[in-house]
Parts: sequence; C-alpha cells; structure tokens
Amino acid sequence: MVRAAVLPAVGAPLEITGIDLPDPGPGQVRVRLAAAGVCHSDLSLSDGTMRVPVPAVLGHEGAGTVVSVGEDVTHLAPGDGVILNWAPSCGACHACGLGEVWLCADALSGSAAVHARTHDGTVLHPGLNVGAFAEETVVPVSCALPLPDGIPLTDAALLGCAVLTGYGAVHHSAKVRPGETVAVFGVGGVGLATVQAARIAGASTIVAVDVSPEKEHLARAAGATDYLVASATTAREIRALTGKQGVDVAVECVGRAVTIRTAWESTRRGGRTTVVGIGGKDQQVTFHALELFHWGRTLSGCVYGNCDPVRDLPVLADHVRAGRLDLGSLVTERIALEGIPAAFENMLAGKGGRALVVF
Repeated sequence: MVRAAVLPAVGAPLEITGIDLPDPGPGQVRVRLAAAGVCHSDLSLSDGTMRVPVPAVLGHEGAGTVVSVGEDVTHLAPGDGVILNWAPSCGACHACGLGEVWLCADALSGSAAVHARTHDGTVLHPGLNVGAFAEETVVPVSCALPLPDGIPLTDAALLGCAVLTGYGAVHHSAKVRPGETVAVFGVGGVGLATVQAARIAGASTIVAVDVSPEKEHLARAAGATDYLVASATTAREIRALTGKQGVDVAVECVGRAVTIRTAWESTRRGGRTTVVGIGGKDQQVTFHALELFHWGRTLSGCVYGNCDPVRDLPVLADHVRAGRLDLGSLVTERIALEGIPAAFENMLAGKGGRALVVF
C-alpha cells in the first residue's frame, strides 16, 4: 500500500488514503515520486470542468525514480530518474500523422484504465494517465521520459506540465520573436513559466497581469518589465505601455471569459492572442464581425503548449543548465499530500505560484 490523494467523486473533497498498486505489467514502469506539482488542471478535474473517470488518483505533473519495470521495457531500469508525461502520443492518429502530437486523439485514453484499488477493493483510475499525487505510481513506459542530465529530480516535476506549457505557448503557439512585446495574464505556475519563456525569447517588454498585487515580485523576478493589477482598464493600460498600439502577443493563462476578452483587446492590430487557460463551458467569449475584420488579430487555443515532450524536454534542460530557466523560482510552497486541498483553495483565491508536493 502507498499513500495517495484520491478524488472519490466529482466535487467531493480529496481523500488522503492508502491504495494498492499492482506490479508493473508488460510495457509499464513503477515510479517512486520525488515531487508533484499542483496544477490548475487538477482543480479542473476535481470540480468537473474537465471530465475523467472517477474515483481517481489525481496529479499529472511529476518526477521520480524507477522502482521496477515490466516485460518489454528496455530503455529504462530501476534507479533511473524520469519525468512523467501525462499526454503521451499514440503516433498513429490523424493529429500524430500531421506532427501535432499535442492533439493526439488517444492521449488521455489511459485515464479510463484500472490504476489501483483502495483497501476495500474500489477500483481507481489514474486521473490524467499518471496518478502523480501518490508516493508511487505505475504508468505505461510512454508516460515516463528519461530525466535529462544535470536537472534536480524534485524541480524536474515542473517540466512535466507548467514549464512545457508556458514555454510552448511562447515558442510554438505565439512564436514570439526577439524585440516583440508580450502580455501574460495570470502569473501562477504556468504564467510564471510563460514570463520566463518570453524573456528567453528576447521579448523587449513583458507585461504581467494578475488579480493579486502580492505576485509582482514573482513576476519581475521571472522577467516581467511591467506589472499590472487586473482591472476594468487593463487593456487601456497595456496600450499606454506600448505606444498606444497594444502588445504583439498576449498569452492568457486563466481560462476566464473576461480575461480572454481583455487579452484580445490588449493585442495590437495584427497581433496574436494565445489562450492557455482551461475554462468551463459557461465561460462564453463574444466578438462581433466588424472587429474581427478590422483588428486582424489571431486568436488561438494552446494545448500543452503545442509541445512534443520528447523533442522539447532536452531544449528546456539546456536552458536550465545554462541558468536561463529557473525552475525553483516557480515554486512558492512545498507541501505534503495533506496540503493539496489548501493548495486548491490558494489557486481559487489567486495566491502564489506553484505548490509542489515533495515526498
């Protein structure tokens, strides 16, 4: 038995309890977690904004050490460090055939699998494939990517979601060029990673926007040149900071209709607005036909940063080793499993950056 954070039903409180993990089968590995990040997507799973089979072990952003491997696993061995990949691509669907592996039709098919059982025999599913809110987990080998050399195992957990998403939003989705201006809406874990990525891309102005004044020091440490507390005049303030034009790129990391609309209005004519935040179906964003024509802006969604983890993790590791990307600065709280519900409350209240469960 290992301890885990279990979601018994949508909308129910998390339960910290013992679960019975099976031995790894063919093509599977068992991983002892070093750390797991508490992501807003976990909150979206718990409240039903995103739907996966329940009851489930939540957690999808993690890193750890291989404990044992099943048959047919040849490139990983006990003792190897790994980063969990919650959205492995199948390589066979239409999206994968186009090279858009982040849109793989089967990426989340593992969420319906039988992952573990509670002490009374209740079947548990693996949340977003990997069940990282647990002392140990068993995952398909495609969900365990080798830890790059020189990356601390605990900090590496952040590479599994927040950093890939923020980096990809800037480099793959928005394709920020040196000298361009960028606004980032929401500076939690993903937003702070987005600010760092914009700095790495060579953005000349990086405006960070959040509801919390207390996050200014986090945003500026990540590379923001300006900080605004979100208000009804945010778009006007951003235009004032950019010669009345608006930013070349706005990245929305919140998933709320009003924030998406503000990001759009903060973008210059012909600029790009990228939506990273995951909102509910009730978050309706409206545009009228004339403004779409007149402003000539591009509005795009962004799934997992439009990243291929196999391709992008080595690039991110190079940035970490060179000191350009600071993983530790994204973390504002290190907690135990019991601290996850409070971390959810902090996210709802707009407090802090990334909370990291350390085992």
